[in-house]
Amino acid sequence: MSLPEPGQPAPDFTLPDETGTPVTLSEQRGSWVVLYFYPKASTPGCTTQACSIRDNRAEYERRGARVLGVSPDPVAKVAKFVEKEGLDFTLLADEDHAVCEQYGTWVEKSMYGKKYWGASRSTIIVDPEGVVREVFPKISPKEHDAKVFKALDALQGAAA
Repeated sequence: MSLPEPGQPAPDFTLPDETGTPVTLSEQRGSWVVLYFYPKASTPGCTTQACSIRDNRAEYERRGARVLGVSPDPVAKVAKFVEKEGLDFTLLADEDHAVCEQYGTWVEKSMYGKKYWGASRSTIIVDPEGVVREVFPKISPKEHDAKVFKALDALQGAAA
């Protein structure tokens, strides 16, 4: 699978959050959703990105956007990450990486000459009707929020 294209319906899914409670994408209708995929909890880039989202919560709320983070980590590891970093938004555990595959973010990677499969850092903005409006493949953790805010502002017709 490849990343969804803007204008396509966002593929629906249900995953457990950090408490094990099921969260379904289609149940978020009526709100903008910032769906971000990250490789692994408690790694430097993922921590930078998650803490920035936490620190910018008011900006997401001002735009009426709900953030959902997805990683192939198990619920227990996601819960530990949330607690350790004081994260106040929803993280989802995609332990069998089925949703990552569905969204085209489960990719072959290479580190130190060794190939392996993992989640790519990508963000998808879904509108209140459940339609993909913006896709950011391989987004930088440090640039994530600024790019998402700019896109939301443009999509919502607000001044950037």
